[in-house]
Amino acid sequence: MTERKPPGVSFESWIDRQIREAQERGEFDDLPSAGKPLPGAGEPHDELWWLKKKIREEEGTALPASLQLRKEAADARAAAVNAKTEEEARRIVEEINARILDALRKPLSGPPLNLVQYDAEAVLAEFRRARTPGP
Repeated sequence: MTERKPPGVSFESWIDRQIREAQERGEFDDLPSAGKPLPGAGEPHDELWWLKKKIREEEGTALPASLQLRKEAADARAAAVNAKTEEEARRIVEEINARILDALRKPLSGPPLNLVQYDAEAVLAEFRRARTPGP
């Protein structure tokens, strides 16, 4: 669609030609909503439809990036402690540590990050304690 409109050709006929050529190439075949009614058809017009859709799609990721990473770090630590194997726990800690280090190097939007990388050995010790039968 980077082709420019030729001089002397009306916009309507130029657009119609592009649509017809795309149809001939089959670019409109097998679209996900083919044969289905348009979403929102028959409903009153809502000017903020796009914003509501985005919020539904992102489900809670509307947090500033720094707060989102804090939440993900806490979730990752819990996932590491509850991992099935020590290797999986180590991989989880290494992945979140890499993300934390990247955020410390390139500050994120939002409040201060206030995070440091996890001590992998301390998290793995907690992983092992969770699997050791108590007295």
